Amino acid sequence: MIYARYSSDNQSEQSIEGQLRVCEEYAQKNNILILGTYIDRAMTGTNDNRPDFQKMIKDSNRREWELVLVYKLDRFSRNKYEMA
Repeated sequence: MIYARYSSDNQSEQSIEGQLRVCEEYAQKNNILILGTYIDRAMTGTNDNRPDFQKMIKDSNRREWELVLVYKLDRFSRNKYEMA
């Protein structure tokens, strides 16, 4: 799975495409099968109140995938305590 996010402050939809491209290239080089994506558009990373982030957390309980790729950890969360 891939998780991508951009905030409304200083990024755009193109940021999502770039994040996906980098993650897909990494997956291809490392023989990782991408089953799908979770994308939150114009959502802050300072909390976890993001629709696709919450869906990803719930889906993880079903153990249908083993890992989530992110372009940078700050796309996953900007709050280091919540990230842990």
